[in-house]
Amino acid sequence: MSQTIAPRVRTLLLLLLAVTGALLAGSAPVSAHAALTASDPQQGSVVKEAPAQVSLTFSEGVAMSDGSVRVLDPKGKRVDTGKTSEQGTNTYSVKLHSGLPDGTFTVTYQVVSADSHPVSGAFTFSIGAPSTTSVSVADQEAGGGVVGGLYGFARYLSYAGFILLVGGAAFVLACWQRGTGERSVQRLVVSGWLALTGATLTMLLLRGSYTGSGKVGDIFDLTLLSDVLQTKTGAALVSRLLLLAAGALFIAVLFGAYEKREDDEEKGDLTFGLAIGGFVVAAGLAATWAMAEHASTGIQTGISMPVDVLHLLAVAVWLGGLSTLLVALYRAPSIEPAAVRRFSRIAFGSVAVLAATGIYQSWRQLGSWSAFTGTSYGQLLLVKIGLVVVLVGIAWISRRWTAQLSQAPATKAAKTSAATPVKATAKTSAKASAKTSAAASAKASAKTSAATSEEEDRESEDEKEPAAAPAGGGDGKRATQLARQRAAVATARDKRLRDADPLRSGLRRSVLAEAGVAVVLLAVTTVLTSTEPGRTVEEAEAASAASSQEATGALAVDIPFDTGGKDGKGLARVEIDPARVGGNDMHVYVQRPNGKAFDIPEVKVSFTLKAKDIGPLPVVPDRIATGHWTASGVQIPMAGNWAIAVTVRTSDIDQVTVDKNAQIG
Repeated sequence: MSQTIAPRVRTLLLLLLAVTGALLAGSAPVSAHAALTASDPQQGSVVKEAPAQVSLTFSEGVAMSDGSVRVLDPKGKRVDTGKTSEQGTNTYSVKLHSGLPDGTFTVTYQVVSADSHPVSGAFTFSIGAPSTTSVSVADQEAGGGVVGGLYGFARYLSYAGFILLVGGAAFVLACWQRGTGERSVQRLVVSGWLALTGATLTMLLLRGSYTGSGKVGDIFDLTLLSDVLQTKTGAALVSRLLLLAAGALFIAVLFGAYEKREDDEEKGDLTFGLAIGGFVVAAGLAATWAMAEHASTGIQTGISMPVDVLHLLAVAVWLGGLSTLLVALYRAPSIEPAAVRRFSRIAFGSVAVLAATGIYQSWRQLGSWSAFTGTSYGQLLLVKIGLVVVLVGIAWISRRWTAQLSQAPATKAAKTSAATPVKATAKTSAKASAKTSAAASAKASAKTSAATSEEEDRESEDEKEPAAAPAGGGDGKRATQLARQRAAVATARDKRLRDADPLRSGLRRSVLAEAGVAVVLLAVTTVLTSTEPGRTVEEAEAASAASSQEATGALAVDIPFDTGGKDGKGLARVEIDPARVGGNDMHVYVQRPNGKAFDIPEVKVSFTLKAKDIGPLPVVPDRIATGHWTASGVQIPMAGNWAIAVTVRTSDIDQVTVDKNAQIG
């Protein structure tokens, strides 16, 4: 049996590592939850006189320290004072030195959004006239690199540990109290506690470097750790560790004092106490995520945080109970059909809670149907919904196996469960009785020939068992060896009986399939929690466009692109001035993901008004500087919601066309 389990466990582990690695590698560190919506001076603008300060406005509040915003002159020398201050709602500024020369200046920023994710970026503006600059902004963004990968994996382990700890304990208390004596179940719950504790400590150490320099050497910097402890995320992680200390006491009572209680009334009182205490600890652990991540920012936080706690608890009860059931089906000598039926009902309730809380969370984080397909968050959410549907489908198959298992004849159920393990003396007595009964049954009726054959097989195995050790103080080692051999024979017999039952085997296969899908689902959920919500993306884009048009009478549209080749990702910013019917000036700025100018061979632009069937109206701008194209006299025949399509070619063969709608006129 262990030889069959090992490949399946290894397969699940490889699936976990592959999916986690692929998703974490594919998740860009720019998936932050605060976006730069405006700046003064504006990105790419040319001002006549040197400003006294640079201001940045974000879509939500951010944590900013001295040095979070840097302003560099054309030669790469810092010209800011280093002191940042809050100027208004989500607006922050840094003062500049006087006597700045003409030329192009680079502004870089690295902050932490209100829901704990690092945000970084850069843009340029010019004084007097644009110029070449020697500034080189690192390609690695906040939250990336080795530290970002380790932090992401620790986040996954923390979710997995929470699910195993809470779900495993809930399964034992609510469905299968006899499981407190099973070593395999004990190991599963304790492993969950260890995983969650280890991941939390790791995240606490990595946090300073993750939101700052991203250097591995800064992981053990005590100054950074001290700064982390003063943040909302640091407080949440410390609170989680304190709750895990209470969780350790809960586990000790559950698998120690509780299992030893024999009085039913006393055991019932202890069950009630453990249920209340366990719920408080579990809800507190779930709240440490709710208070520091998505649910703590945005709209309706007073509702979203309790809903997020319910969502996490429902996930843990469902998937953690599923993992415990899988371990019990493969490793425990037996599990009562009644326990499986109870878990089936609880899992159904958990799915109902997940559906209700998930719908609310989706509405809150997306805000519109277009965000489902138009944002990374929406696309990942669609993948998650699909996985949940698959998981529910497999769970329905498991419920069918559960129903058949509970309706099986008593004799078959007795064989399936292989009875409750008893002492060696009772087993010996049962063996003798079974031999006599099988022999008498074989002589009495041919209808029980199958049972007789099975009992004869048992007799042949029993005959292979070693004889009892000689009495007296003879060979003690020989007696111990014989006892181990008898135990091995009894265990092999029990496994053979369990494996021979098609109902139990069918349930095991379906539960194993559920666990495999759950591994992928958890990985997608981990990436989803570090991806910028669709509502934030759309609101930031709208605010950026409105701010730009209000300040200058011009329209600015940012369109990300990826030509698919090497070094093919970037951002095309289209500025139209005055963005009205008639002639307009157009500027196109092409940048790398880090905000640095992107030198590419060709850019083309076209305008289409689909409502009036006008266009596409092609425009071929002229290149005037690295990453900067311009065209004058661009004619917009009428006002409307125009589709602005930008064709970007990054090499001889790598080209892509991306578009976005904008109101002109």
